[in-house]
This record gives sequence, C-alpha cells and structure tokens, in this order.
Amino acid sequence: MIDKMLYKTILKNSLSDPAEIQFWDGEVVRYNEGSPQFRIVFNKSIPRNKIMSDASLAFGEAYMDKVLDIEGDIEKVVSSIYSSKDNFINGSKLYRRISKSISNTKKKSKKDISFHYDIGNDFYKLWLDETMTYSCGYFKNPDDDLKTAQLNKMDHILKKLNLKQGETLLDIGCGWGHLIIMAAKTYGVKALGVTLSKEQYSKVKERIKEEGLEDLVEVELIDYRDIKNRTFDRIVSIGMIEHVGKDNIHEYFDKINSLLNENGLSVLHCITSPQEGATNGWINKYIFPGGYIPSVCELINNMTDQKFFIIDMESLRRHYKQTLQNWSRNFENAIDEVKKMKDEKFIRMWRLYLNSCAASFHCGNIDLHQFIFTKNVKDDIPMTREYLYQ
Repeated sequence: MIDKMLYKTILKNSLSDPAEIQFWDGEVVRYNEGSPQFRIVFNKSIPRNKIMSDASLAFGEAYMDKVLDIEGDIEKVVSSIYSSKDNFINGSKLYRRISKSISNTKKKSKKDISFHYDIGNDFYKLWLDETMTYSCGYFKNPDDDLKTAQLNKMDHILKKLNLKQGETLLDIGCGWGHLIIMAAKTYGVKALGVTLSKEQYSKVKERIKEEGLEDLVEVELIDYRDIKNRTFDRIVSIGMIEHVGKDNIHEYFDKINSLLNENGLSVLHCITSPQEGATNGWINKYIFPGGYIPSVCELINNMTDQKFFIIDMESLRRHYKQTLQNWSRNFENAIDEVKKMKDEKFIRMWRLYLNSCAASFHCGNIDLHQFIFTKNVKDDIPMTREYLYQ
C-alpha cells in the first residue's frame, strides 16, 4: 500500500496528458481530464529506494525488464512526463544536472565508444539511411526522407567549412565516413577521419577503396589526442564531443587549437544542454557510458579561452527530433531482422532510447547546435549566411 501511494503521488504530478495507469494488483487510475492518450501498466512494484536514488535509471530498467509496459506511443508518454514541471525526475527531465566531474581517459574512451558503436554494422544498417550517418539530419523540407536529410546536413556543414581545393580536413569522430568522402569528391580536399570504433574504421576503409579515393582520403583508428605532427586547414567534429567528458572539454579545444593551421576554421556539431551540463543515469549505464552533454555556455567559454573567434551558432533541435523519429520508425519496420540479432531486453532498451531522445529534443531539455569558429581573424568568409543556402 505504501508503494502504491508513492506511485500515485509521483504520477499525479508527472503527466501532462490524460492517461491511465494500471497497477500490479489490477487497479486502474486515470489522470487528467479527457480521453486517455496512453496506458502505463505496472506488472510489479519498483523498489522505493531505486526510484528515490535515480528515477530515470529505475524506470528505464523497469521498462527493459518488463516490470512495466507502455500501451501507446512511447515518445508521447515520455514527452508527457518531460512537459510536466513537477515530473518525477525532479524537474530535470531526461538529463539530470551534475556537479561531479566525468573524466574520460584514452583507455576508457576507447572502451566506451566500442560499447556503443561496435555492436555491429549490420545492426545499424537496418535503421540508418544508406549513408550510414548516425547524427542529426537537416530537413530542408518537412517531407524530406532520411537519406535526403543526411545529405542535406553534410552539404550544410561542408559549406560552413568554406572548403577550397587542396586544403586539408580533419574529421574527429568520423563515423562511417560519408562526410570525408563527400568532402574529397565535391571539394577536392585531402581528408583524414579518426575513430575509436573498429567497426566504423573497417567500413570507412572499405568505402575509400570502393570510391578510389586513396590519394585524398584516409582513416585512422586512433584517439584524436594522439594525432601528432600534423595540422589542418579545417577541422570538423559531429556528435563526438558528447563522449569527451566534462573534465576533458578544455583539452578538446586546446587540441583543436594545436591542430588548426593559422587562420584555420572549425565546425562543431553537438548535442547541448540549455543551462548546466548534464548526464543521465540510464543513458550512461546502457547506451552511452561516459557521456556528458555540455552546456552552450560551457562550450563558448572554452572556445573563447582558446581565443577562437565564434562566427556562427545555429540550433537544429527540431531537426534532431525528426531524425530520431525516422530512426525509430525504421527500427520498428526492421524489427523482425533485429530480433534475429538481439534479445527482447536489448530491443526494449533501444526502443526506449530512440523515443526518449526524440521526446527530449521535442520538449527542449536538450538541443543540437552547430558552431563555426576560427583561429585568428578570418575575413575571407562571406559576410552573410547567403552562401550556405545557394
């Protein structure tokens, strides 16, 4: 009875939409006026101490282990919780604010990246687009398909890099390599991609050979901090700084400074936290170990500490919501194939991850920004943004 009273108190303040809750003893309670938009079924009680210790972790594990089920749209359920100011994650929504440091050594970074990205190229191929791009797309039109949005994104970033033939480009965290290949083919630059994922590295090597670009494109399986005796005209990083850790953000920008040629330019594309930097217990344990979402202020302060000139900042929050919705649909459409590779717990984990992230971007408790910054004053960049949209 005490457990149920705790649940009722928590849920009363945590749902912003009409909903039904079914408890383990069969009792059904409705919250908010109107026709229920979803139902949450508790098959068992979650221990009180787990909820009080880390509600996100407790409820995430409960869904994975079928302690609770969701009948209806998972993204809608999570959005309903995030939209409530008094939700059970203490108002911090998906990513709780942290005060303790998160330090990622080279050894730990390699292990963490492998944990997420080396679960199999065949798995990612089932629900990513043909370019194998695992980051926010750019939807010029609402009805753009996922591949179009990803190609739009790459084109948008390459324009922001303001590339010239013969220049050198470094991609830190190059993923499956489509951007460096596109940069070489479109702009004639010499590109290096670095990754800590063995699966990604092998795929990029394969792609470079298939495209006949061995003279222009290379990939290395190394930590960006281990790049020695080389500098570049342009540096890009897409969705990588979230893996750096709070204590290493200063080191990241310091390394960028040492790798950039004089008057060089860098584009940083990353998830951001609107206020303080943040992490999430469930995401950190099951999806992205060592992950840390830096705040916009934190990033800008570190850029200015290196005396970089920030010349542009753009939010693509809504684009990432739509990207995740596409991934989630693709995941469900390929579920029969996924079941041949992964067990039910893994499937529920990824279903919750994709939908929760879509909800989080929808509600604005995390964002996605692209920053352009330069080493020293660089006046050969067009004075307006018009060149980005031609």
